[in-house]
Amino acid sequence: MSKTFDVIVAGVGGMGSAACYQLAKRGVRVLGLEKFEIGHAMGSSHGLTRILRLAYFEGTAYVPLVQRARELWIETGRLTGEPLFFEVGALDIAPEGNGIVEGALEASRLYGLEHELLDRDAIEARYPFTLDRNHIGLYQPQSGFVASERAILAHTALALHHGAQIHGCEAVLGWEPTAGGGVRVRTTQGSYEAGRLVLSPGAWIGKLVPALQPSTQVLLQTLGWFTPVRPSLFDVAHFPVFTLEAEEGGFYGFPLWQHPGFKLGSPHYAGEPYDADTPHREPSSRHLAQLRACLAKHIPGANGELLGLKACMYTMTPDEHFIIDTLPGHEQVIVASPCSGHGYKFASAIGEAIAELATAGRSRFDLSMFSLKRFS
Repeated sequence: MSKTFDVIVAGVGGMGSAACYQLAKRGVRVLGLEKFEIGHAMGSSHGLTRILRLAYFEGTAYVPLVQRARELWIETGRLTGEPLFFEVGALDIAPEGNGIVEGALEASRLYGLEHELLDRDAIEARYPFTLDRNHIGLYQPQSGFVASERAILAHTALALHHGAQIHGCEAVLGWEPTAGGGVRVRTTQGSYEAGRLVLSPGAWIGKLVPALQPSTQVLLQTLGWFTPVRPSLFDVAHFPVFTLEAEEGGFYGFPLWQHPGFKLGSPHYAGEPYDADTPHREPSSRHLAQLRACLAKHIPGANGELLGLKACMYTMTPDEHFIIDTLPGHEQVIVASPCSGHGYKFASAIGEAIAELATAGRSRFDLSMFSLKRFS
């Protein structure tokens, strides 16, 4: 078995699996190393689904990247024979004037995205929400969700098909530059060398690059599945993915898919620091209470018995934007983490951008907003 590669990818989750595929497709000799099994539930990508919104209120500069990601999710699903992107529409709901709907509207107008601005009465007439008087919403018909775990397996399968080596259950212990300008990576199973290294370990980025610890924080996130009183109100033919900003917090949810429960995510960035090396993933009881408060007030038709809870991790930067950059002083190392709790939807396109950086030294996308220089 070879111990020398063109590129080593440390972390084969959402970003890493896409990078392995895009690199292997280009004929690059790539090794993907994953601490857990491929498609595991210990990181930030499990729980069946992730939202994909085109009208991006977090910043209009994200829109070209998410548009490309949508194209690639559809393409990859066709290649593997299993759909990865489901166009069910997306609805952003927030108090008028707080900037969320206004930001999504700006993105829609700037990039010519199909959209519909709705007042509270229009939202409640169309969907089973009970909203505050000042709530408004922006509906985006071309948005939807990505089958997150299925997508990691799809990217991994395509990477293997194109000749990549993928090692599950092999943790990276450390890395160091070599005299020839490459890298040496130590794992629980041995050591490997490559010309380039991609670090996409999610919540473990601070452990592999200690200099990034001051710029990253790992937070616990809780996902809940609840029995809907009337399931037909929440099926994929009638109900969109959504974000909801309310007094109870900022929530997000999905139509029924691959699970009998209605999926609701706890408030974003709810401030529970977490150690990624905790051996068990225990959901937060505080988050569960917040989920229940949201359901009781705003989505009572889904406020049935609890069917399941899962914990995952957000790895946050101070400005909540991503890190995608080469490591200062080690230009052969590309950092693609963290993604601040809103990055999975971009994974297919970020994988492409990483492959371009590793092979051509630059990407077609403007990645300047994700530069490490902003922290210096």
